[in-house]
Amino acid sequence: MGSVGPDAHANDPIAPAPVAPSPSWGQQETGDIRGVLIQVAGGRLLLPNATIAEVLSYAEPESDPSGVDWLLGRFRWRGWQIPLIAFARLAGIGEDKPGLGSKVIVLKAFGGDRRIPFFAIVTQGFPRLVTVSRAALEVEAQDGDLPLGVQAYVRLNDEPALLPDLLQIEERLREVREAA
Repeated sequence: MGSVGPDAHANDPIAPAPVAPSPSWGQQETGDIRGVLIQVAGGRLLLPNATIAEVLSYAEPESDPSGVDWLLGRFRWRGWQIPLIAFARLAGIGEDKPGLGSKVIVLKAFGGDRRIPFFAIVTQGFPRLVTVSRAALEVEAQDGDLPLGVQAYVRLNDEPALLPDLLQIEERLREVREAA
């Protein structure tokens, strides 16, 4: 009978090679992460790719009775009524005008509210996949307050972008829902 143990296959040419421990889930050994640049009116948003649930073609949403100008309405997606946000309006950096070529980016909500597991942002075209490394990402100093829904101004490979504050956006959505 053959031996059993860690050296059992030491001289076996078809035995599997030992497996080295893998780095943390979601990160490569370099610490780089996959990101997505999303064009909105007035700027680009930089998000981790893992936050995106799906990219859809824009279709007119059902109106929302709240009357909040940055909440374009709601649409049905996988059995959920998803709020659709005009990020540029929310942040006060531009006027989102969805139309031909616009996309809807469905985002996973991480705030813990079971009634808002997802929300969506209207964009100007397809998101662009990027690799985000520590060396390529620089947080810009900011004088004064940041716009609503913005966590930081950054530069990725010398291109300006905004890091959205997704938890703050979710909080605004909760406030709108509770006021209704």
